[in-house]
Amino acid sequence: QVQLVESGGGLVQAGGSLRLSCAASGSSLSINSMAWYRQASGKARELVASITRSGITNYADSVKGRFTISRDNAKNAVYLQMNSLRPEDTAVYYCEMIGPLNVYWGQGTQVTVSS
Repeated sequence: QVQLVESGGGLVQAGGSLRLSCAASGSSLSINSMAWYRQASGKARELVASITRSGITNYADSVKGRFTISRDNAKNAVYLQMNSLRPEDTAVYYCEMIGPLNVYWGQGTQVTVSS
């Protein structure tokens, strides 16, 4: 059974930085695409950033130039470095991993940016 364990969320002032981590445990399966999504209160979940196994990245326009997604294939882990945080970045952040047969989600980690 694959489980995704997230860490790194918290409370930060506007302009600050946080680094989110997500690691898959319980299997040695090969993960294809990895991504971070977020869901603000009362809003739909949205894609923040994604990265393919070969390292091709994609970002939402709202985070380009501020957030960086990276991955460690050997550890089946994905990271999100978030700089220059804004109050509108406040949300629950979820990692997603797409394996050969299934899609896996983390439990979510709260990121709160105060003004």
